[in-house]
Amino acid sequence: MKIAFLTTDNREHLKHYDKVDPVFGPAPTAVLEGLAQFPKDVEVHVISCTRQAMNTPVKLAENIWFHQPLVSKAGWGRTFFLGCAWAVRQVLHDIKPDLVHGQGTEKDCAISAVFSGYPNILTIHGIMQAVANSKSAPLFSYYGMVSVLERVALKLSGGVICNTAYTEGWMAPNARTTWRVPNCIRDAFLTPPENQRREKVIVVVGTIIEYKQSLEILEMWAGMKERRHGFQLVFIGSCSYTPYCEKFRELVNSPSMEGHARHLGWMESTEMVEFMNRASAMIHFPTEESFGLVVAEGLSRNLKLFAARTGGVPDVAEGCEGVEFFAHDDWAGVSD
Repeated sequence: MKIAFLTTDNREHLKHYDKVDPVFGPAPTAVLEGLAQFPKDVEVHVISCTRQAMNTPVKLAENIWFHQPLVSKAGWGRTFFLGCAWAVRQVLHDIKPDLVHGQGTEKDCAISAVFSGYPNILTIHGIMQAVANSKSAPLFSYYGMVSVLERVALKLSGGVICNTAYTEGWMAPNARTTWRVPNCIRDAFLTPPENQRREKVIVVVGTIIEYKQSLEILEMWAGMKERRHGFQLVFIGSCSYTPYCEKFRELVNSPSMEGHARHLGWMESTEMVEFMNRASAMIHFPTEESFGLVVAEGLSRNLKLFAARTGGVPDVAEGCEGVEFFAHDDWAGVSD
């Protein structure tokens, strides 16, 4: 079977054009790790559009090829990603896949899949309609636009893979058919954690962005003072240069947070596993979450979890040992 796998290269998303190797999100990475185990059964062609030429390896594994079409600035969000869709169609003309699999509705992948001219399915990672609602995003804002494109893609696709019952509830009204399949976990997180001394560290994993409430978590921590009991709060994830991120950066780097909180930026999976193995707990408090792959990965490292009862997170963590749920705005509860 020949599959075209449309996903985002995070070198493009984060503008890290100097990095040598492609970087994919945790969920697509886990799927590709699985597909690489079947070299005789499936041929995979990963396609990731970019605005700027980068190093493009021919193959990522024995049965996985990599293609990176160059798309001008005009072919992205301002034209509803139709430039990306056209570039992908040109690549697919030579591949002639049996199936096109679009990874996520956050950017160009879903639209490129449904306009590919081949049988296609989508996997939902973040629910753009729900994110737009949680942010009260205007129609002509970015999240307003991609929430509309998400509904369009759902109607045109052959079917949608949903990672939780919560996600399926959002997708079913517009999708032709849905399949509920939990997200894969990266191979590095499947090894049993070593028995070692845990440090007084609480991790917060995820991009620094409003709906993940990164700044709000940090502000809560800043107000706890005498109740930190020697613990340090550590944020792992990329941080852009939006006003929200600048406020976060200013507070986390302030003298009052020295020794109490820090931001480490993005980590490779192996580095993150090693860090989680030494940590004691995790906080995950988004206002919207389709699955919470980081929750599953944290639980795989035996971290105690303090989580907002949001979206699909309970589907992942309900009933697991060491989990405490709170309302997404219950800062008094989680700080106690």
